[in-house]
Amino acid sequence: MWMEWIWLPAVVAAYLIGSLSFAVVVSRVMGLNDPRTYGSKNPGATNVLRSGNKKAAAITLLLDAVKGWLPVWWVANYGHDWGLGAGSVALVGLAAFLGHLFPVFFRFKGGKGVATAAGVLLAYDPWLGLAVLLTWVGVALVFRYSSLAALVAALAAPFFYLIGDGLLWSSEGVIGVSMGIMSVLLLWRHAENIQRLLAGQESRIGSKKKKA
Repeated sequence: MWMEWIWLPAVVAAYLIGSLSFAVVVSRVMGLNDPRTYGSKNPGATNVLRSGNKKAAAITLLLDAVKGWLPVWWVANYGHDWGLGAGSVALVGLAAFLGHLFPVFFRFKGGKGVATAAGVLLAYDPWLGLAVLLTWVGVALVFRYSSLAALVAALAAPFFYLIGDGLLWSSEGVIGVSMGIMSVLLLWRHAENIQRLLAGQESRIGSKKKKA
């Protein structure tokens, strides 16, 4: 009977892993200001980059992606032995993403989830994750707006998942739904960025925090 509920601890563990706000942790370890106190005040790699410390931003980006990738990868590769299927993979991915957005360790005030979502997508399927990452990089290089790149990538992810079915991967309905939910949440978390983009007030990649 307990095997029917084995997905629950996997989802909880994924949420707790996702709740590790590495922007804050890395900044503290490296003696930088709390990213929640400057720039966009978003605890994410892009805002850490505004501190001028590229190494800290790179480490934050990597760890935020890994925390999305790791639980999904584990369930996808080893969950079958515990009766965990595509539904569990989808829930674990969504839980890790929600952990980043609403981290229990940081009063439920988290980042926007771009890097963590990328990690989840890479675990769903490496080719899918690569396609979305290349979309982000392409838009970011051309327009120099991290938020715009994230918005385009968020919209592209479910589209890529649908058109790639049968060609590069076999799609699962529940995973598609989880991707759709993540895309909607990413758009919601970027609502202020959308307003600033429309007003021409959005900060470009690499711009440093304003001095007091």
